[in-house]
Amino acid sequence: MSPFTGSATPTPRWRHLRVDRTDSVATVTLTRPDKLNALTFGAYADLRDLLAELSRERSVRALVLAGQGRGFCSGGDVDEIIGATLAMDTAQLLDFNRMTGQVVRAVRECPFPVIAAVHGVAAGAGAVLALAADFRVADPTARFAFLFTRVGLSGGDMGAAYLLPRIVGLGHATRLLMLGEPVHAPEAERIGLISRLTQEGHADEAARTLAHRLAEGPALAHAQTKALLTAELDMPLAAAVELDASTQALLMNGKDYEEFHRAFKEKRPPTWQGR
Repeated sequence: MSPFTGSATPTPRWRHLRVDRTDSVATVTLTRPDKLNALTFGAYADLRDLLAELSRERSVRALVLAGQGRGFCSGGDVDEIIGATLAMDTAQLLDFNRMTGQVVRAVRECPFPVIAAVHGVAAGAGAVLALAADFRVADPTARFAFLFTRVGLSGGDMGAAYLLPRIVGLGHATRLLMLGEPVHAPEAERIGLISRLTQEGHADEAARTLAHRLAEGPALAHAQTKALLTAELDMPLAAAVELDASTQALLMNGKDYEEFHRAFKEKRPPTWQGR
């Protein structure tokens, strides 16, 4: 994403999220614990806009997405979203569904790794938010449920039919999106939906530890790796290896590659600049 900005100033306060920063790590917390962090129209819009701002300012090198209280995110709020959408016309519904997709694209396209810290429920849109992250760190209470068909909608919501087969395979993805059955932490780890399973109550801590590890590393290399993982999903091999070659040639001309060689010669850890 381009770092160039126009007249808009950075948002001083986010109404629907809590944003904390420690060094180069941002932690974004969904803060409706009484509703299991159910998403509202405002929460979707804040996530979309926040990720765009953080991508432009380039000070964040890793982001943790977490939920306050007993669960990660129970999906779209039944009253505030499902009830409201029943009164919308087609153009309004298309605007809403495009916005939810923009959130997933923002998670996938931001130039820093995103770690979802999952405990308790991650359902509906909450499951897709976790799915879009680069890492899913979860504790044994975590359970994922793609509930869209259970409310009479397509299971392919917010990019789920694109992302899920690429993570767990077509067979598991078909079962999960068609039936909407919950997947508890042990099975989620077995099929590859969870990147790391922690002890109960330690998902947030483990996600922050991973975020700081990533933030201390070569940020430009991480950003390009993430970009290639997304871009090459639909490429033929010849195009993919050509894109790899172009990317490596650019990075080999960067400061971090030079710094690694210098640090290796001097027998010390590299000091990464993200350049």
